[in-house]
Amino acid sequence: MSETVHTVRETSTRSDAGYAERPADDHRQTAEHKQNVAENVVWFIAGILLVLLGFRFLLSLLGANTTNAFANFIYNVSHPFVAPFFNLFNYNNLQYGVSRFEIYTLFAMLFYAVVAWGLAKLITLNRD
Repeated sequence: MSETVHTVRETSTRSDAGYAERPADDHRQTAEHKQNVAENVVWFIAGILLVLLGFRFLLSLLGANTTNAFANFIYNVSHPFVAPFFNLFNYNNLQYGVSRFEIYTLFAMLFYAVVAWGLAKLITLNRD
């Protein structure tokens, strides 16, 4: 005796299945998408800044030669972000090219990471 199996495939439209399009939900999803994009932009910018400051810290720690184009570029680009923290700790501009531990660069990294976290939380404050 041979058995035959028939499969039935049922399809339905959204209105048949009881789904109703709600403009409020679409607006909410759009707002959440904008929040996600804004949050990602904040973290992307913070990530670039933290990597830049991390390179500065490593180059200073290893005593990178400031006449090198890459080291000079990193020092020049990161200087405005680290400069507000120079007076917190001893800063001597004449020490470039000598191995040193830049505590103010680490403090700047911590500060900017906390600011980025705060901005990301502020952007997503009304998210459920």
